[in-house]
Amino acid sequence: MKMSKLKKIIERAQNIVIVCHFNPDGDAVGSSMALYNYLSLTGKKSQVIFPNHFARNLFWLDVNANGEKVVIVHEEKPSKAEKIIANADLIFCLDFQDLNRTEKLEKILKSSKAKKILIDHHISPATDQFDLVFSDIGVSSTCEMLYRIIYSELNPEFINKIVATCLYSGVCTDTGSFSFSCRHKELFLMVADLIERGLDTVDVHQKMFDTYSLWRMKLLGFCLERMVVKAEYHTAYMYLSKEEMKQLHYQPGDTEGIVNYCLGIEGICFAAFFTERENRIRCSFRSTGDADVNVFAREYFDGGGHKNAAGGSSYISLKETLDKFEKLIPLFAQKNGLINNKNQ
Repeated sequence: MKMSKLKKIIERAQNIVIVCHFNPDGDAVGSSMALYNYLSLTGKKSQVIFPNHFARNLFWLDVNANGEKVVIVHEEKPSKAEKIIANADLIFCLDFQDLNRTEKLEKILKSSKAKKILIDHHISPATDQFDLVFSDIGVSSTCEMLYRIIYSELNPEFINKIVATCLYSGVCTDTGSFSFSCRHKELFLMVADLIERGLDTVDVHQKMFDTYSLWRMKLLGFCLERMVVKAEYHTAYMYLSKEEMKQLHYQPGDTEGIVNYCLGIEGICFAAFFTERENRIRCSFRSTGDADVNVFAREYFDGGGHKNAAGGSSYISLKETLDKFEKLIPLFAQKNGLINNKNQ
C-alpha cells in the first residue's frame, strides 16, 4: 500500500507537538489526547500543549498508558512550553481553524519553522497557516474527523480502548450527548466501532457529566435564576460579571455548556451567554434550525464558529455589551425568521 502524505510526515518527524485552542473543551482535549495516545502506540513520542487550563471534569482524559499526566499548560509553564514548540519539527493543530484561537501561543506558533497540520471542523480555515489541512464542517467534531483520518490515512489497528475513549469524549461533548450535529449514520457506525475496541459509553458519560463541583452547580443555578427571556424574539440570554464569578468560586470550564440551557425552553431558538474576563467579554451563541449564529458572531462580536454554535468577544464593558446585544436581538430575529414564526 502506498504510504499517505500524512504518514510520511509523521514518520520523518522527531519532535511532535499537539496544540489546541484557548479554553480547551471536550473535543479539543479528547482529540489531543486521542492523537497523543495513538502516536505513542505507533512508537512516536509527542507532547501535548494547551494554551490554558481545561475543565475539571475533563482531567481524567489527561493520562497516558502508564497512568501519567502529559499535558503542559502554557499559562502555567510558559518557558517550558515555548521551548518545546521551538524545538518541534511537526505541530498538530486540533479543533481550531486559525492560529489566533490559541491566543498567547499564536505568535510562538507562527514563528515556528515546524510543519503544521490542521485537523478541524470549523468554518473558514486559514489554510495559508498550515502545511496540510484536514477540514470538514460536515462532521460532528474534530474527534470524528481524527477517527476518519486514522482510517483513511494512517492505521486503525492502533485504536485501542484509551484512544477510543478519548475520541468518543470529544464526539459526546460536541454533539451535546448526541442532541445536535449528529444526523449522519457514519457517526453512529464510528461509535459502534469504538465500543468494539473497548469503549464504555456509560463510564465516559459519568466521568464527564456527573462529576461537577458543588460550586459549579451553584453557578449554574445563579445563571438560570437571572436568565433574560425575550419570548417575542424567541431569544434568551444569561451573563456573569467578574465579581460574580469570583463569589461563585469559578474554575476553568465551569461555564461550559451553560448557554445550551436557554434552548431548553420551549420556543427559544437563539441563546447567548456573556462572561466578563480580564480584558474582554466572552460571548457564546447557540441557535436551532436555520438561525445562523456564526454570521452573527462574525459581524458583531469579532468571532465565528458553526451555524448553530459560535463564540466571540466584546471589548466594551459588560453593561455596554448587554445593551448592544439587546439592540441586535430584533435584527437577528427578523433576519432569521424568528418573529411571529409559528413553527419555532
